[in-house]
Amino acid sequence: MLALKAENISKQYRLGQVGTGTLSHDLNRFWHQVRGKEDPYLKIGEANDRASKGESEYVWSLRDISFEIEQGDAVGIIGRNGAGKSTLLKLLSKVTKPTTGKIYTNGRIASLLEVGTGFHPEMTGRENIYLNGAILGMSRKEIKRKFDEIVDFSGVERYIDTPVKRYSSGMYVRLAFAVAAHLESEILIVDEVLAVGDAEFQKKCLGKMGDVSKGEGRTVLFVSHNIAAVTSLCRTGILLDKGILIKSGDIETVASAYKNSRSNGYEKYIAVKDKELYTTNAEIARDISDFYSTDEILFNFKIHNTVKNSANNFMLVRIMDSDEQPLFSSQHPVIAGKESYNLSVPANTLVKGNYYISIYLYNPGSSPFDVVEKCCEFSLINNNEEFAHLENFNIGKIYTPTNWNVS
Repeated sequence: MLALKAENISKQYRLGQVGTGTLSHDLNRFWHQVRGKEDPYLKIGEANDRASKGESEYVWSLRDISFEIEQGDAVGIIGRNGAGKSTLLKLLSKVTKPTTGKIYTNGRIASLLEVGTGFHPEMTGRENIYLNGAILGMSRKEIKRKFDEIVDFSGVERYIDTPVKRYSSGMYVRLAFAVAAHLESEILIVDEVLAVGDAEFQKKCLGKMGDVSKGEGRTVLFVSHNIAAVTSLCRTGILLDKGILIKSGDIETVASAYKNSRSNGYEKYIAVKDKELYTTNAEIARDISDFYSTDEILFNFKIHNTVKNSANNFMLVRIMDSDEQPLFSSQHPVIAGKESYNLSVPANTLVKGNYYISIYLYNPGSSPFDVVEKCCEFSLINNNEEFAHLENFNIGKIYTPTNWNVS
């Protein structure tokens, strides 16, 4: 029995605009509609590639996506940042409508797209359980029956009558997930809830989603950059890239396709050069390049060095953000006879965002031997625990140890 079916769904956005666009575009759409013709603006638009400058003011966040999900299945939706994963979940949750295509669902949907949506900061945890439950479609009787179980799962019983504005980000996400997970829906949609919270809570979330899918026979759609979590929880998968469905089917096959696409397209730099000193290879030392704030990021480099006197030669690596702004640099002397160099960026160094590196082999006071621009693209998909509640606030790009003195 089908729980959910998508038929050629697409979602188009107009850049820099709110709503449908200008009055002239709306009138043009209306004129085509009354004559029974296709919307003229569906014929234009480009793939949602954030790394390149486009010519059209329209972009396709999703384009002609079709799939079927059986009741009781656990489906992992994977892809790099900007692939269209969250847009797809919003369409399936009916938060927004598709530009074209149809979605058929069988049963009630509970979605956890943005943790704590519907929470009121001035209200207590108890009051927010009832409020959030009502927003998710639970009756007051149903919430009351599940209340103790929700509080027990969240682990915030001591603070249940405290306003949630005083909660830590971990407490906040625990309570929000507990409410959504205990809604007796036929379909549970979860978008990267594991990006916030400690390891114990992440394990608890995975266990609960496993119970929902395998034990209770309910359908789970799960978006995460944690491929290990997706493969352990899900049986099938959907791989998206720039709004296009690349592959669907068995989760191991889909995860493998994702890893191969990342390593082939984004992680490696291989040089073909004829110099005395140059970089021959640069890569991120793991099979995908999406990281949590708590992850160490390791880069591997190989160089070719035939310089007779390597003294005072250096390898400098510069970390750049998506706006091409240098954030910080690290360097190491080039040592004669040594080809392999490794650079480690410690956990909790960078904030959520997209980054890449540039590599310079140089001798101070002279022109660089070799320069490699924009390689090893990688992403941080969450902020650390301390700043997780400041999603929409610009906290800068780098975490750094600081000391406070209060008197």
